[in-house]
Order: sequence, then structure tokens, then C-alpha cells
Amino acid sequence: MSVTNIAKLFFKPRWKELEHHQQDGERLQREVLKHLLERAKDTEYGRKHVFNGTKDYEGFVHNNPVNTYEELKGDIDRMRQGETDVLWPGRVKWYAKSSGTTNDKSKFIPVSPEGLKYIHYKGGSDVVAIYLRNNPQSRMFDGKGLILGGSHAPNYNLPGSLVGDLSAILIENINPVVNLVRVPSKKTALLSDFELKRDRIAHEAMTKNVTNLSGVPSWMLSVLNRMMEITGKTHLEEVWPNIEVFFHGGVAFTPYREQYEKLITSPRMHYMETYNASEGFFGIQDDPSDKSMLLMLDYDVFYEFQEMGTDIIVPLWGVETGKNYAMLISTSCGLWRYMIGDTIRFTSVNPYKFVISGRTKSFINAFGEELIVDNAEKGLAYACQKTGAIVSEYTAAPVFMDDKAKCRHQWIIEFAKAPADANEFGAILDRKLQEINSDYEAKRYKDITLQPLELIVAREGLFNDWLKSKGKLGGQHKVPRLSNSRDILEELLAMLNER
Repeated sequence: MSVTNIAKLFFKPRWKELEHHQQDGERLQREVLKHLLERAKDTEYGRKHVFNGTKDYEGFVHNNPVNTYEELKGDIDRMRQGETDVLWPGRVKWYAKSSGTTNDKSKFIPVSPEGLKYIHYKGGSDVVAIYLRNNPQSRMFDGKGLILGGSHAPNYNLPGSLVGDLSAILIENINPVVNLVRVPSKKTALLSDFELKRDRIAHEAMTKNVTNLSGVPSWMLSVLNRMMEITGKTHLEEVWPNIEVFFHGGVAFTPYREQYEKLITSPRMHYMETYNASEGFFGIQDDPSDKSMLLMLDYDVFYEFQEMGTDIIVPLWGVETGKNYAMLISTSCGLWRYMIGDTIRFTSVNPYKFVISGRTKSFINAFGEELIVDNAEKGLAYACQKTGAIVSEYTAAPVFMDDKAKCRHQWIIEFAKAPADANEFGAILDRKLQEINSDYEAKRYKDITLQPLELIVAREGLFNDWLKSKGKLGGQHKVPRLSNSRDILEELLAMLNER
């Protein structure tokens, strides 16, 4: 019996449990809320917000405000200083330095032992369980997994307390058994210098029987391309003939799919999206034919959803398909009614399945156009399809009104394969955005106010150079795709001709 077949015996009971996500979503979520309130009732936050007297969801809403990081950061900083029983019972030693922003000011998300076990690791385990269920011929455990991670550093010099990328925290605390089936070495995985780490990973992994990949598409592609340079090979299966799956998350896969399909031509290759963040693990693509993800309902995460553009907040059992919602979470890491910053759209409610539609703060609405990341991704995919181009990275921001009341959107795009005519690419993108976003279309009407978008082709490596200048090269860091502010775009423009 192969190692993978033995592993299936461990994962098989979970297949049955996941069936409860089909019809029992409300029950599962009510049980999660009850459990979280009971565990945290004697914390400082729990006493202040009457957790002990809260009997149901309605009481929870009545006694607890919606929070952003700003509201909780004072309590989180006290926890980082070593205080106990603040937002979650006991002392929390680990803090994920948020990769959801590229601002200089970082967020530090508490990661409790319960959060590690019942959110993050449970999510990782379920990804494998669902993949093995969907692919009975898999042999992934007969080889090794290449898992990319970030780095960590001491937290206020407190003994045993560290801050860093969530991926580094997961690697640092992982079950030692898992290290038998993963590469690179822990020492290499936790290096802070991404360029050095990329080189070492390539050298360590190229001689191993790697069957599966886990990481952020952009950084994984950088590692794989480096390995192709070292080995002189053209396709990844020439190095790893048994490669079969890439578990990816962190950024949308659409801009990278064509590059991966050119690099990996094996018909046995699979791609599986996950929705995991510093704040928690929330969704898994459970059906290879469906791009939406299954919302994971029996972790230590209680969900709420705010309908975009309104003050209406509903629990899971109040959502509707087709609407854009900002997601709020309450977790065993001490985040309470926390606005995570992502927006999602449900595609189904039996079971609860969704797609990520954007960020609450990653959009352009300078002129009432309400352009969200979901629109941008679809527009770029269409323009690539029509022109044969491949987009590596991009960002966009408004050019505000001039003295003639004219304005436009400015896009900087780094291409892995440039279009023959960049102006044509921009025109196709502009037309597609009008087609899929009625607000954008209205503002673009006859070029009266919002002019055609301006496309600037970036030199190779521009986005990586920008991230490096911010000390954010590697890990899960990324450039915001859309912004109402021109700050980031102006910095990129200033670096455009540097080398």
C-alpha cells in the first residue's frame, strides 16, 4: 500500500463530516458562536461585552460593536507586551504581521494555540482531505510538498514570543511529522532574504521528488522560474515528473494561470484555490469545475456579512446570492466582529459557496465608478484572451479632474508576455470594464467626464523592486491592485526608469 493510500485512511472520516456543510450551515455557525463566547467569557473583552449573559446571535450583536484593527490595536499591543486574558484566554505568544496591506504601518494579528489548531491547521488539513477525495488516483504523499513561507522575528524581546508572516508561524509550529514530507529545510524556509531563500529553495528542491506545491502564486512562480534557470529545463515536469497539484491562495490566480500552464504541461496537474489570511482560514475550492469556494463553517470562526453600500449586517443564514458583502469574523484568536477588509459574493447557499470579489479598501471610486478588483480581474483576463498577452502584476489609481473637469484611471501593468499593441490592450480592457460595471460605463459615457483609461507598461521587475524598497519582498506581500489614492502609483512611476 502506498503512503498516500495510508494517508487517505486518516482523512476519510473528514469526508463524511464535510457533508454537514450542505444543509447544516446555520446549526454549525450557532454552535461556533456559543463555543467562542463560552471560552472568552472571563477575558477582559468578554466581561466588558457581557459574553456570559449572551444567549444568542441577537444578544451578541446588541452587546458588541463592529471592529476594525484600529479599535482593537490597543488591546493587541497590550497582549504583545505580555498581558494575559485580554481578547482571548491566557497569553498569546504569536502575532502574524499582516500581509493584507503594503502600507508602512503593519498590523499584528494574534494567533492563539486554538487558532493555530482549529483554524489554520484545520484548514490546511481540509485542503488535503478534499483534494484526496476528488482525486482518488493521487500519489501526493509518495513524494514531498514544496511549501513557501516567510520569516519571523522576536516580539518586543519577550521570551518565546515572535511576530512574522503567518506562513512562518505555521512552519515554526508544524507537527514534526509533516517535515518528513516537505521541502525546503526549516532553516531555509524561514530565511528573511527572499532572493537568497529563492536560490536555496531551488537548489534544495530540484533533486527531490516533489509532488505538490503550496504558496502564493507570484512568489512560487519566482522560485520555479529560478529553478528552471538553474536546471536549464523548459517544463517543471522535467524536474519533477510526479508533480500533480498546486494549492494556492493569497492573490487571484487568474493573472498567473497561463504562465503556470506554460511552465507545467502535464495533463495530470491540478490547481486548487484556498482563502487563507493572517486572520484565519475561510474557504476551499471543493469542486475543480467550479471556481467558487466552500465556506468552512465548523472552524473557530463565526461569520457575519455587511452588504456593501449599506449598514445592513447579517449572519450566514441571512445572506443572499449575487450580492457583494464585506466579511466580519469572530475567532479564537481574539478578533471580535472584526472587519477583515475583503468582500465576497455568494454563488450558492446550499452549500454556502462564494468567490472573493475584492477588498473594502482596494477599489477605485473617485468619480462614482465603484470599480472593484473582481471587475479588474475579469477585464484583464478578457484583454489577455483577445491579445495573447500575459499579465504578471498591475495596479491602478485615478488621475483626478483637471481644469476641464476631465479625469481618467491610470494603470501600470507588468507583462510576462506583452501585447503587440499596448494601446489596443488598454482599449479592450476599457471596453470590457464598461460592459461588466454599469457605474463605470455611466461615467465613461461619451468620454464626457471619465476619459479612456491610460495604460503604462512597466519594466520587468518593477513591482518586485517596489516591494523590496518597502522591505516586503517575499512572503505573502503584494501591491494593492486598486486604490483611490495615487501614493503607490506615484512611487512606482518614480521607479519606472530606474535600474
